[in-house]
Amino acid sequence: MIIPWQQIAAETLDNLIKEFVLREGTDYGDTEWSLDDKVAHVKAQLESGDAVIVFSELHETVDIQLRRSMK
Repeated sequence: MIIPWQQIAAETLDNLIKEFVLREGTDYGDTEWSLDDKVAHVKAQLESGDAVIVFSELHETVDIQLRRSMK
């Protein structure tokens, strides 16, 4: 189920994005990005609609995914 980012409290959204970018395996290539830069980048992707927040009822988890990679 896609959860509109606008319906999530600002502090909760920031924490969700931080948790996402701090996961092991999140790769931004050869360029070093600060945590604030990574958070801003993901937030911009959510605002543009390129990324979405997905809640899995089955696993009771929340994730951020690129819209184009969703099936």
